[in-house]
Amino acid sequence: MYICTPRFGKTLIYMGKLSYKTISANRKTVTKEWVLIDASDISLGRTASVVAGLLRGKHKSNFTPHVDCGDNVVVINADKIKLTGYKWSQKEYISHSGYPGGQKIITADKLHKKSNIKLVENAVKGMLPKNKLGAELFRNLKVFPQTDHNYKAQKPKLIDLNAKI
Repeated sequence: MYICTPRFGKTLIYMGKLSYKTISANRKTVTKEWVLIDASDISLGRTASVVAGLLRGKHKSNFTPHVDCGDNVVVINADKIKLTGYKWSQKEYISHSGYPGGQKIITADKLHKKSNIKLVENAVKGMLPKNKLGAELFRNLKVFPQTDHNYKAQKPKLIDLNAKI
């Protein structure tokens, strides 16, 4: 470190090195964990926002936007998810086959009866980036309608959503 005084009377201090370093994660330095979330009697949007943040890795100190640094998330009890108000009958999911007249509209109630994990998957997918990274992050989400799941060997850590929300 040295001090320089130019002709104009302002004193400038020059430092030889930076006193901080920006951490940028990559595939080799990321530590991924397994997380278990019980979605029973919690609203769909609040559950999806917490799950999307965990998948993205925003809760970690080394979060890097262009790297998959999030955790693997297992959501159980997806059939007991809660929607408030008249959303069971008024919320619509629209899909299109690409052909003329190929638009299909299904309400949340019918989608829940058809496949009760699709509500959670659609909500979380809508909160992830719309690019290749978002597709890669979505593969880290596992949704199950009941409390039984196939990932007990990974010993997922239970997160209480009521404390997070």
